[in-house]
Amino acid sequence: MEKQLYLAAGCFWGAEHFFKQIDGVTFTEVGFANGNTDNPTYEQVYTDTTGFAETVRLSYDPLRVSLTFLLQMYFKAIDPTSLNQQGEDRGTRYRTGIYYTDPDDLPFIRQAMAHEAARHSKPLQVEVLPLNNFFRAEDYHQDYLDVNPDGYCHLPVALFREAREARDLATLQKAEKYRLLLKQLQSLLEGEKDPIACMANAAAMLHDTFHFWWTGFYRVVGDELVLGPFQGPVACMHIAYGKGVCGTAWQQCRTLLVPDVEQFPGHIACSAASRSEVVVPVMHDGSVTAVLDIDSQHLATFDYADRHFLQEVAALLPC
Repeated sequence: MEKQLYLAAGCFWGAEHFFKQIDGVTFTEVGFANGNTDNPTYEQVYTDTTGFAETVRLSYDPLRVSLTFLLQMYFKAIDPTSLNQQGEDRGTRYRTGIYYTDPDDLPFIRQAMAHEAARHSKPLQVEVLPLNNFFRAEDYHQDYLDVNPDGYCHLPVALFREAREARDLATLQKAEKYRLLLKQLQSLLEGEKDPIACMANAAAMLHDTFHFWWTGFYRVVGDELVLGPFQGPVACMHIAYGKGVCGTAWQQCRTLLVPDVEQFPGHIACSAASRSEVVVPVMHDGSVTAVLDIDSQHLATFDYADRHFLQEVAALLPC
């Protein structure tokens, strides 16, 4: 399981060397992103006439490091209030930017941007855009500081040490908790055919392990979702197909991560205390038979690690 992220952070020699040190980053490559020509050379990009930004392409394991953590590290490596300049390097090719390929990443990027903006008195100059194009830079730019240890770099050496020592402990610990829970749940549900009983114990185990604010299931009954076993405060008893986060997850037949429920179109406010949510369809013979719904009183509680493991929980249910 890997995800992709493209980060423009000034000169890509030092930026790549920084990001590749982070635990959970599995691959890096430097190149040119979001320009207006095909297959540009470094010399062409250097003229600042192609619209490209020097960019690092990252592959990372979201079960080891979250997008939020990577962006926190990213902001350590740049001056986010500087326009078209990082260190002594100037020009549009050195602008800062976060370029995404998965639209589901955008709410998390916006959350990270808002958090970073609150730390500065000046506006951020980091562009956030979908990736339009990316072209790999010439071979001599790849792993530049590994090949040329004394080569130019605008980043301080101490920053590389910080990257090597960085661990997304929250994600690592969460993944370990989920793995243990899955083993226990699989043993508990073995041989049990009643879906309501299985949902009840799954909700109880998840709630007890992670202390979520609300953990439970809605069952597909006809053309609506009907409240099933849950742990937490009183909830909506009926949700129409395609309505709210739960009804939309049913309609789209996919897991929905919602960092801020107020930003979700058509959100159904069963409680004003709910701030973020994850909803996982429970499938049987190719159809959605229920949804696993988990709510938090805090923003951006759930990420791709939660999605991965909660889908494994849903797959254990006999319904």
